[in-house]
Amino acid sequence: MEKSIHFIEQLLSQMTLEEKVAQLCAIHAHQLNENGSFSISKAQNLIPNGIGQITRLVGDPDAEPSESAAKGNAIQHFLKEKTRLKIPAIIHEECLSGLTARGTTVFPQAIGLASTFCPELIEKMTTIIRKQIRAIGGHQGLAPVLDIPRDPRWGRTEETFGEDPYLVSRLGVAYIQGLQGNDLKTGVIATAKHFTAYGISEGGRNMGPARLGKRELREVFLFPFEVAVKEAQVGSVMNAYHDIDGIPCTASQFLLTKVLREEWGFTGIVVSDYEAIKMLETLHHIAQNSKEAAIKALQAGIDIELPEIICYGEPLLEAVREGLLSEELLNEAVRRVLTTKMLLGLFEEEIYINPEQIPSVMDPKENRQLAREIAQASLVLLKNNGLLPLKKDLKTLAIIGPNAREGLHLHGDYSYAVH
Repeated sequence: MEKSIHFIEQLLSQMTLEEKVAQLCAIHAHQLNENGSFSISKAQNLIPNGIGQITRLVGDPDAEPSESAAKGNAIQHFLKEKTRLKIPAIIHEECLSGLTARGTTVFPQAIGLASTFCPELIEKMTTIIRKQIRAIGGHQGLAPVLDIPRDPRWGRTEETFGEDPYLVSRLGVAYIQGLQGNDLKTGVIATAKHFTAYGISEGGRNMGPARLGKRELREVFLFPFEVAVKEAQVGSVMNAYHDIDGIPCTASQFLLTKVLREEWGFTGIVVSDYEAIKMLETLHHIAQNSKEAAIKALQAGIDIELPEIICYGEPLLEAVREGLLSEELLNEAVRRVLTTKMLLGLFEEEIYINPEQIPSVMDPKENRQLAREIAQASLVLLKNNGLLPLKKDLKTLAIIGPNAREGLHLHGDYSYAVH
């Protein structure tokens, strides 16, 4: 451990301000493409000082995972051979109900997983997802969703494990343990989201404010996240978009520093939900510009801005140069990012993957068998004790409406076909 700490501190001491800020940023994989291939010239222009994360390598709807993975190798080669400090990137993917990539197994949606009441099945599923993400060169999955939905009108209920905090915590632990494995050098960092009380939004509106007291916040909405940190040692946490009692989660030092790090001892990285930092200006109106938004987010405890460079690029650089933000605070976030990369084994030689091996793990027969087993276990049977106005000798039922024959609508919103 001392050797690892020394390595990180030595690396940090060599970094310019620009190289430090770059480690807190992300860029879409497709932004580095030109005519379907990785472009060195684009990389030299967009990430000359390195980059913290690559967003959605296999999210390209027009490319097979093996093609995208080959581009991932090219990106990592550029970072290791063409940047001064040779720091590879963390590649993150969506994986709520299976890796969101072309040709992969689609598992039941999260609310269906919850209906199994079986943590063992969820851990089996995420063990498969871990192997898939690692096979394509990925390192972080943006799941599980540990939100507690308390308003059925809220449109993201299907992404959750339901309304019971204890059940959510048990399935959350299983999900995280399967995804991260026993060693992050072969595992995938799980991301507990959305921190927190996202599922009790006013009027059921996504991103609507949450109105709740301290006891309910801790006993209901914080509880699954606390278990994820203390029991499952989750490697990453993602903020929620909304505000609680007028304070946006993205800018909440209480949530992201006091509770998460000081009370619970969380040592991983906090990543922003997509474009959430900019929303401090455009949605919440507590920042006048991108620079102020960056300051508030970093001070609150957000380490990496996803999915692309908006506020944590030049605006964050200006804030530090102008003395509006201390470089030591910046160093703390960079230190956590570098430590995570070290735990993932990114500073070792074998970070490139073999694209030819990818098809064999994407959708083999045993994956589909597990998906079917989970789907069968998720079925909820209701007995009609006279409540429904149906005849006892009824032979057939008609299913009508726009979704009656639309198979696509049986998939969750983060399955590849839908997303």
